[in-house]
Amino acid sequence: MRFCFLVEEHYRNDGMPLDVVRQLTAWGHRVDVVRPGSSLLDLGELVRAGDHDAWVLKTVSGGPGLGLLESAAAVGLTTVNDARSIRPVRDKAQAAVIAAHRGLPVPTTWAAARWEDFGKIPDTHYPLVVKPADGSSGRAVHLVERPEELARFGAELGGEGLLIAQPYVPNTGVDLKVYSAGGELFATERTSPLHPHHPHRERPVALAPEVAAVAAQVGEVFGLDLYGVDILLGPDGPVVVDVNDFPSFRAVPQAVARVSRAVLRLARTGSSWPSVAAVPPQGVAGTVPAAVGGAA
Repeated sequence: MRFCFLVEEHYRNDGMPLDVVRQLTAWGHRVDVVRPGSSLLDLGELVRAGDHDAWVLKTVSGGPGLGLLESAAAVGLTTVNDARSIRPVRDKAQAAVIAAHRGLPVPTTWAAARWEDFGKIPDTHYPLVVKPADGSSGRAVHLVERPEELARFGAELGGEGLLIAQPYVPNTGVDLKVYSAGGELFATERTSPLHPHHPHRERPVALAPEVAAVAAQVGEVFGLDLYGVDILLGPDGPVVVDVNDFPSFRAVPQAVARVSRAVLRLARTGSSWPSVAAVPPQGVAGTVPAAVGGAA
């Protein structure tokens, strides 16, 4: 099969997805790596020729790659993830509306073009988590304890465009990151960037049924096949605080093989996974399907 991977400069040296490119190549597939934003592109040659079995996107939020992926989808080419599913999660304001409408547990969300407008939110909703609507990799995410603290972050937030604010979900200072690839779910926990004073931790953990159900619902709601969900265990249960298309899959055993197989199947079928299963982490009782290790 032949693939076109759209990889922006931010990820030019990252293991994900370049290790996937190497794995697919080792399995005998042809992979063209295109770096949108850093080279002259002949769109007619790339898109209208239709030479690729699937297009795969790994770009920063707001980067030029998504538009190119959407162009490929518009002429009937297969994309991973489905191009229609990516923009709604890249826009955190839009994602919050869709998630709430579809019954996912998400915090109340306010949006504003000026950070000063968050001062109108009643004090009873503080502390707030404020971040850019198109943010990624934890950029410009701030915990604001009181309205008068907003000005501390004004200089950084002022150039970020649309912003969102959500009430802080009380938690232990540890975030759950649930990854989905190949119809399987895998969980890790890591120290929250909002609590940098806590000891650094990142490790695989067992996936509780209620968390797995929420993570699987995220994929169904947004139509994603390769994705990550940031979940907090609040006083009332799991709360979704972020969704990412094609994440890093850090700490996922055999991540490269899992993602590579997922890309192959989606290229062949153009369909979502029929079911989602929770996969135990290494060191936790359970088994990982043996089929993950080899080429399809």
